[in-house]
Amino acid sequence: MRCEVGKQYKFLTKKDMEFATLQRLFFIASASGKEVNLAPKGDDSIRFLDDKTLLILDYPGSSNRTGRDIEADGEITLLFCSFAEEPKVLRLFCKGEIIDKGVPVFGELVKTFQDIDPAIVRQLFRLNLYAVETSCGLSLPIMRFERTREKGVKHWATKKERDGNLDEYIRTHKDPPTLAKED
Repeated sequence: MRCEVGKQYKFLTKKDMEFATLQRLFFIASASGKEVNLAPKGDDSIRFLDDKTLLILDYPGSSNRTGRDIEADGEITLLFCSFAEEPKVLRLFCKGEIIDKGVPVFGELVKTFQDIDPAIVRQLFRLNLYAVETSCGLSLPIMRFERTREKGVKHWATKKERDGNLDEYIRTHKDPPTLAKED
């Protein structure tokens, strides 16, 4: 197996978008002068609008660090890794904007994701890419996808919505937790 020298360029190729879409897991990192945030993502939560723009579906969860960093004009990096026989790493360097549920374009954009109940989505992130970087990924292990969690984030959010608690949860978890001050 040959390791190609990494490349950096300014827009996604069709091959990059196909590679990213095939990955069952990717990582999103963000920073805005606070702690660097790094989170795993999956569950068919990304769409490419063109060679420099993509959408990320953001479900409610334990925190909203990516949203905080986007609001503070921070940096966003997406990392896609191939854990199959053919290794590859793809990094997307972006700036972002938040598309809230109350904005008219939200309804149209969320429709690009199949079988998604917009009521369980916290927000969308529209990411504007300014650099793409590839590397060989020879240090990555080979791993196999087993299955999607039956009681994953969509199940959790749907239950919260059905119980009438999701909007309150989103409001009270808008900001990430902070360290408690020591006495």
